[in-house]
Amino acid sequence: MATTTVRLDEADERILDRLALEYNGRSGAIRHALRELAVEQDRQEALRSFLADWEAKDGPVDEAAVEAMSERYNL
Repeated sequence: MATTTVRLDEADERILDRLALEYNGRSGAIRHALRELAVEQDRQEALRSFLADWEAKDGPVDEAAVEAMSERYNL
């Protein structure tokens, strides 16, 4: 298993310590955060792809509709 060094300020240290209690230690919290970040990035990529397909099929996307959808689905 690889080891990575991360420099954290005091506020980040407090956050990590708090999360460590819930995610089986500091390493577990960091691994969980990395996975969640990857899921979020995949979700954003899927949304961009969806919007590109929509625009190709139906013309330009209404930005107000996109904003409403983003808020509704927490994107």
